[in-house]
Amino acid sequence: MNRSAPSPSVPVSQTVSGVSIGQYLIRRLQEYGLEDIFGIPGDYILSFYGMLEKSPINVVGCTREDCAGFAADSYARVKGLGAVCVTYCVGGLSICNSIAGAYAEKSPVVILTGSPGLRERNNNPLLHHMVRDFNTQKDVFEKLCIAGAELSDPVSAFREIDRVLDAVVRFKRPGYIELPRDMVNVVPHISHVFPSQENTSDPQALTEAVGEAAQLIENAEKPVILAGVELHRFHLQDELVALAEHTQIPVAATVLGKSVIRETHPLYVGLYEGAIGREEVTRFVEESDLVLLLGTFMTDINMGVFTANLDPSKCIYATSEQLRLKHHHYHGITLPEFVRQLAQRNITCAKRTLPEGIRMQMPPVGDITDNPITTQRMMQMINPLLDDETVVIADIGDSLFAATELVTQGRSEFLSPAYYTSMGFAVPATLGAQTARRDARIVAVIGDGAFQMTGMELSTIVRLGYDPVIIVLDNHGYGTERWLHPGDWKYNEIHPWSYSKLPEVLRGGKGYEVSTEKEFHAALHQAWDDRDAMSIIHVHLPEDDASPTLHRLSHRLGANV
Repeated sequence: MNRSAPSPSVPVSQTVSGVSIGQYLIRRLQEYGLEDIFGIPGDYILSFYGMLEKSPINVVGCTREDCAGFAADSYARVKGLGAVCVTYCVGGLSICNSIAGAYAEKSPVVILTGSPGLRERNNNPLLHHMVRDFNTQKDVFEKLCIAGAELSDPVSAFREIDRVLDAVVRFKRPGYIELPRDMVNVVPHISHVFPSQENTSDPQALTEAVGEAAQLIENAEKPVILAGVELHRFHLQDELVALAEHTQIPVAATVLGKSVIRETHPLYVGLYEGAIGREEVTRFVEESDLVLLLGTFMTDINMGVFTANLDPSKCIYATSEQLRLKHHHYHGITLPEFVRQLAQRNITCAKRTLPEGIRMQMPPVGDITDNPITTQRMMQMINPLLDDETVVIADIGDSLFAATELVTQGRSEFLSPAYYTSMGFAVPATLGAQTARRDARIVAVIGDGAFQMTGMELSTIVRLGYDPVIIVLDNHGYGTERWLHPGDWKYNEIHPWSYSKLPEVLRGGKGYEVSTEKEFHAALHQAWDDRDAMSIIHVHLPEDDASPTLHRLSHRLGANV
């Protein structure tokens, strides 16, 4: 299995003529490496759907548009580019939350939407699905995307498609393409040349920046690398490992960057989460005299609710949007070229000894008892099953906080919306990840509240014959909020479902209902060995159960809620 999807590539310059706008759009998506697309059809996009179905691109129909958006986001994180195709407004506006999350977390998703034909718009008729005016949907997505286009002019349509797709892949953010339904089959009467575009750095600025960074590293006595999510997005995992191993600089990761390096690597120290993380990791990072923040988002969750204590005068801060060495700012330098050249440079620096016990530990499972199961014990039982073929997907809340204790093996994937923190990500994200990597062993951890938002996307997972293991944490409602705002609040309660019976409703898969350590251990192993269909494990948890990370987070956040 290819665990590091190559960056989508663009062919050399070509001249195109005699193809329709819809055909050209499909061709360009394929040339960027897209193999699957998610969505729900509707009358304004039906002709393009028909064209898609005749193409090599596999169309995955979903149960809801927002689920299709989450699936495309997850697919993009694994594969390098994702796409979702929906109808006008009722479809497009339904995926706004999913696409907002993709924008916030730099996931390259292309939104393809139909719209009323140009000939239908004369005299501003009140057409179905329309809100306010014909530009409303486009205006909304302008705030959620890095680039957008309405393909209303045959002369510029091909050029606009190229522009949007290039921006999506270059900046790792969503892009919007609106296709009026009477333009799908229009063949422009001009030829079009699309160039092979490369995003390159200013060579002099790059040389100077890498030289200054190398000098800072060589002068440091206690350096550390803080690896972030952009190393995933730009497929720079190998370069990270090469830099760390050559210089012997220890590596910590942010929550969003989890799994960017295998967590059993001898140089890996764990997740840095400010005051909500493990104290020994926090101390190790903050005592460093040089912190290389590579592809790291300075978000509140990543930075331990802004408890991170990182002195800018001791930092190299390199992202796709800026490069700052201490207080020196460089412009015109791409993150991939900076990291690659830094990794290739012959840098020698002081070797830093790791304190005893700082590296991530995988506690032994120990005796399995009839005691009530807890989130911490669940993670201990899941840990030994993880390998290089595993993708872990964690929804928001204690699903995420508990799952940070899992030790990823090899170059696996850990997917979670840990910055945007939208509930309901995990089940449709499982669909997206399994579509991207059909042979992977996927395990999703999701709270009961989040499951009730989007969990019926299991229907699509069953229809396609996928075999993920879905673990539903049932603590009778919004458990994380109980910890953040203690009290007997009715708004945190939800109606209980018989989650383990859903395979009967969906006519596929197998369900388990567990309350004790022994029951969970048995169900987990049976589900893990079952590759015939999906498995769902309904785990009853005590209402007062919480992971150690949630304990620390509630202590930090509770006063502000």
